[in-house]
Amino acid sequence: MTSIRRQLVALIERRAIPREQIERAVRLSGLYPSGRAWCVFLDRLLLWLGCLALACSMLFFIAYNWSDMGRWLRFGLVEAVLVLAVAIYWIADGRGVVAQAALTTAALLLGVLLALFGQVYQTGADPWQLFFYWALLMLPWVLVARFAALWVLWLGLLNLAILLYYRTWGGAFSVLFGSEASALWGLFLLNTAALALWELGARHWRWLMVDWARRLVALGSGIPITLLLMMVIVDEGETSSLALLVYPLWLALIYGFYRYWMPELFMLAGGCLSAIVITVVFLARHLLWQAEAAGFLFLSLAVLGLGAAAIFWLKRLHAEMHS
Repeated sequence: MTSIRRQLVALIERRAIPREQIERAVRLSGLYPSGRAWCVFLDRLLLWLGCLALACSMLFFIAYNWSDMGRWLRFGLVEAVLVLAVAIYWIADGRGVVAQAALTTAALLLGVLLALFGQVYQTGADPWQLFFYWALLMLPWVLVARFAALWVLWLGLLNLAILLYYRTWGGAFSVLFGSEASALWGLFLLNTAALALWELGARHWRWLMVDWARRLVALGSGIPITLLLMMVIVDEGETSSLALLVYPLWLALIYGFYRYWMPELFMLAGGCLSAIVITVVFLARHLLWQAEAAGFLFLSLAVLGLGAAAIFWLKRLHAEMHS
């Protein structure tokens, strides 16, 4: 469907299709969803919403009836639903949307079970340990499922574990970077490695070729390094300046990979946005305390100019990619 859309857009841009025939061409291409396609979409949407509601209802039901339920009833209820979800996955032979939804529900219920265990027995564990052990225990399911959304959920749990760990203990690099910077470095390294492995794996396994998942992991890599460089600029060297070396290298790798090896306009647009944000923060740091009101005018013009230049460049790249 994406290929058909791109081919149709290229034909329209080259004016190979008359303007009065564009609507008919779009209709004949099958881009408009049919009645059956809408039924399939609604069926899957209700399936996923139902699975999410089931997992959340276990948590809220037990929390609301905490004083009226015994210890074994709480554990038995969650474990029964978890076993049922795994059984549905096994009956479906691990294939299809039903199997994916069932295993995702089981993964969410595993987190509910761990939270219940910590609340009942008062283990005194830190919050980061809940997400870390949750990710660790669901890893076999993630490996078996071959489902991109479950991999994103697993990676999100690791991100939360790292963030909460550094907020609690600071980590081994807090002396060099500070606790907030250490957390951002941990997120950047984890998500950058995940993005690299994802792109390598997508060349061998088609189930990893999911655009929204790759883009979400790329955001997890780009946002921390952008924030780190912003901290260096604003703090005037009070934090480690390692980001001054890593950020240009990261930006060059993003440009080289998604410009020449695997063209991806979204990734390049994200790199442009990151560069614009860094430039504006640098200008604001050195102008707003000196130029006063004129500094705001200059920053506004800079944002407009940089944004227009990025749009012009991205539109030209878009035309090259589809020529």
